[in-house]
Amino acid sequence: MFSFPLLLKRGVGAVPLPPSQDPFYTGPTNFQSAAPGALLRVREAPGNLTSVIQNCSTAYNILYRTTNSQYQPTWAVTTLFVPLLQPNTTSVATNSSNPGGALLSYQIPYDSADVDASPSYALYSGNEPDISAALGRGWFVSVPDYEGPLASFTAGVQSGHATLDSIRAVLLSGFGLSSNARYAMWGYSGGALASEWAAELQVQYAPELNFSGAAVGGLTPNVTSVMNTVNGTASAGLIPSGILGLSSQYPAAYDFLVQQLKTSGQFNKTGFLGAKNMSLDETIQYFADQDIFEYFTDGISAFQEPVVQKVINSDGLMGYHGIPQMPVFAYKAIQDEVSKIGDTDALVEKYCAVGANILYQRNSVGGHEAEFVNGDARAFEWLSSALNGTLQQTGCLIQNVTVNITSIPV
Repeated sequence: MFSFPLLLKRGVGAVPLPPSQDPFYTGPTNFQSAAPGALLRVREAPGNLTSVIQNCSTAYNILYRTTNSQYQPTWAVTTLFVPLLQPNTTSVATNSSNPGGALLSYQIPYDSADVDASPSYALYSGNEPDISAALGRGWFVSVPDYEGPLASFTAGVQSGHATLDSIRAVLLSGFGLSSNARYAMWGYSGGALASEWAAELQVQYAPELNFSGAAVGGLTPNVTSVMNTVNGTASAGLIPSGILGLSSQYPAAYDFLVQQLKTSGQFNKTGFLGAKNMSLDETIQYFADQDIFEYFTDGISAFQEPVVQKVINSDGLMGYHGIPQMPVFAYKAIQDEVSKIGDTDALVEKYCAVGANILYQRNSVGGHEAEFVNGDARAFEWLSSALNGTLQQTGCLIQNVTVNITSIPV
């Protein structure tokens, strides 16, 4: 058996370190023997995080045992925000119908192959309005580094497992949530990737978890389709991070793809691998409008090789690991320029055909970035109903809507 201190105290003035430099981000000796979701290490979040995120009384970093895409033990970190407003208060903002408390698992779309872009560190850079709003309702909020220690962006199984185990860990943590607390997931784009994979893996991987709901916006059900859609566009930077992130779980595929990278010319190995040390914003800027397949000797054909196709088919396609057992709210712009609306239409239809409970709204306004804003209030209110026990949703309902509350060009 392993041992760990229940809580590692750090002064509020301590300076947070990037995960690559912080010894907190390591698995304790023999952590592999722990059950998925077990707490391995806990500390108060260093620095000024409670002043960066509004409506928060305390924040904790929780390192917990999880399972990677190859179903081997690994670890991940989640940041738990405790609300100023507790469930037993009488304020109208709290949820009087749920005295056990409410937990929102909020998956941020950090979309990076750099571990130092993980939310537990990146959150210090600025306020997240959705987190603050949820805390203002009296909800606990957990924000997992679901890509894990290898920053495995687009690795669906890793992301889903880490999301589910973050909820297990928080429920075990004893920081104020009761055993009858309600909990739900929310994510957009890359955050929806983690949330959806968690929803479809839950029935086999964490059957004891009873979710009140999952809200997923801007879904990306098919990694290959996304690569083909964004290649040569302003969002082309998603491809290097996605390739490096997904293949980090599969050494044979990673080695093959790295060997395929050109060693000279404008599109070369050094430039491509630089994505390992870039945030989402940095990759979007660096690789904008590039044909990413020009980096590879065999071009796009390299991705048709069996060693790569096996990875994509097992870890890059939604809808093949289980049926979501909780109510789902899915929302997406019909003109989404990152992931084709038809991919999400097909996924929803597949789930609905076997009895899933889904409200799916297709917005006629805007694209991928705009829908992040346009869908936000709808998702938040839907989650409020789920977490206070008033959600009345059964079966499948697909709606075409027209919602425009953003100034983002459409």
